[in-house]
Amino acid sequence: MSPELLALCGLAFAAGFVDAVVGGGGLIQIPALFVLLPEVAPATLLGTNKFASIWGTASATLQYLRRVPLQWRATLPAAISALLFGFLGARTTAVLPAEAFRPLILILLIAVLVYTLWNKNLGALHAPRLSARQEIWVGLGVGAAIGFYDGFFGPGTGSFLVIAFVGLFGFSFLAASASAKIVNVITNLAALAYFVSAGNVRYDIALPMAMFNVAGATLGSRLAIRKGSLFVRRLFVTIVAVLILRFAWDLWRG
Repeated sequence: MSPELLALCGLAFAAGFVDAVVGGGGLIQIPALFVLLPEVAPATLLGTNKFASIWGTASATLQYLRRVPLQWRATLPAAISALLFGFLGARTTAVLPAEAFRPLILILLIAVLVYTLWNKNLGALHAPRLSARQEIWVGLGVGAAIGFYDGFFGPGTGSFLVIAFVGLFGFSFLAASASAKIVNVITNLAALAYFVSAGNVRYDIALPMAMFNVAGATLGSRLAIRKGSLFVRRLFVTIVAVLILRFAWDLWRG
């Protein structure tokens, strides 16, 4: 195993761990691929990332399904609409420059962080606040908005899903993370289907990274389930803060 691949596998483990708890694993894995494999085409790097990460997301989803009661009435509509609008968002990138939305996303992330820190008990308890009909319609809306964003731009999708399930539905951070994984794995599957059909996956790199991503995701999901919503909340705040710094740095560089 080359030093580059060894480093990528280690970072894939870290990405799987973080993504299994609160999302945001792409913050680790995608920059690593671009830095360590500069000679590979960007589309192939993105496809390789999707192949490596979807297995970790799927394994984390299975862990949550076994141990955390899933709120299917809200999660399933969100997953279906996210799949449809994720495709629409991907098509929109041919018309609008995604980079133009960085300032708006930065403002939204800052608002999410302030809202989470201001509400000390946010997500501490699982206390759904919507009726059955409202959960279905709000789930469709959440899936449409975040699915479109994931297809159009992408960074921080998992974290946006978590805060949506916590803030809008009244889920605990643990239940929200479980629901976010369901939506994420479905949207990622749609994206991966495109990358595979286009031949944009380096399997010699993606397969070993996938193994380490699964290991990290398994550890992260089990730790989240064992330690509960307070642990998930703390890591969520950390990841959102890192996302803010990342977007601010990108904007400062122009």
